[in-house]
Amino acid sequence: MCMSTVHDDAIVIDGLVIAKWDRELFEDMRKGGLTAASCTVSVWEGFQDTVNNIGAMNRLIDDNSDLVLKVRSTADIAAAKANGKTGVMMSFQNAHAFEDQLSYVQAFKDLGVGIVQMCYNTQNLVGTGCYERDGGLSGFGHEVVAEMNRVGVLCDLSHVGPKTSEEVILSSKKPVTYSHCLPNGLKEHPRNKGDDELKFIADHGGFVGVTMFTPFMKNGINSTIQDYVEAIEYILNIVGEDAIGIGTDFTQGHGHDFFEWLTHDKGYARRLTQFGKIVNPRGIQTLGEFPNLTQALLDHGFSEPLTRKIMGENWVRVLKDVWLEN
Repeated sequence: MCMSTVHDDAIVIDGLVIAKWDRELFEDMRKGGLTAASCTVSVWEGFQDTVNNIGAMNRLIDDNSDLVLKVRSTADIAAAKANGKTGVMMSFQNAHAFEDQLSYVQAFKDLGVGIVQMCYNTQNLVGTGCYERDGGLSGFGHEVVAEMNRVGVLCDLSHVGPKTSEEVILSSKKPVTYSHCLPNGLKEHPRNKGDDELKFIADHGGFVGVTMFTPFMKNGINSTIQDYVEAIEYILNIVGEDAIGIGTDFTQGHGHDFFEWLTHDKGYARRLTQFGKIVNPRGIQTLGEFPNLTQALLDHGFSEPLTRKIMGENWVRVLKDVWLEN
């Protein structure tokens, strides 16, 4: 089977996109053959502003229903594939929107939010992010993890500190994920994960999505799609072929002000990091170039079945389990 047929036929899932949501972006998703994508609708926002973001996303999905559909289940992912659309999986990059109310976990699940990152870079009521001293999972955090397990929301640990991450992994009765990360073994960075952390999450049934955000990659803004495949292979050799997928962290469409908002605590307070120039790897600089990744994996020597797992089948299996469909 040729590459184009493999890509066209495969389930293709991006486990983290934080782009500027509009029709142009959805058209690029379709050009890239994305079956579904985890789309960030909350980072620093509280409850009300997050509800507003979800309302805006609902309207955008309705207005572009020829291109996209809303995902609440893996059956919706299958329906997106069958109908030539891209499924929008709404997700948070911070549990801040839960505020101090456990009931909000189910409220947001009912609104269609199936993936929530426990912290975004800094401390919240649940635990600690990767850019400050890590105090671990709070008592309230343990309750939030249990409630996410109960209603079927995936715990994401990509921007979470190592101690909090370890305690979420041990606390959760369901698989958890680093939805978009890279290995410290290729570049030391607070956002990257050590070999021991990658092995620990995999040994406890967890899942790793590999990002291509170049500030965290070995060759920075000079990175290529081959560097990304190298990172995938590095993590694959630690976690195994059933615990790995894609989580690009694509930010296309956003400008300077957006990155300033992301890189300050709470969106406005102290500066946490500075990314510098944002350039995606040569060969896959937009979501529309996703077929190039399938080609690169096959060219690297990955088998067709393994390539299909990495491109999306593994994500579907994990989501089916966490979303209580098994």
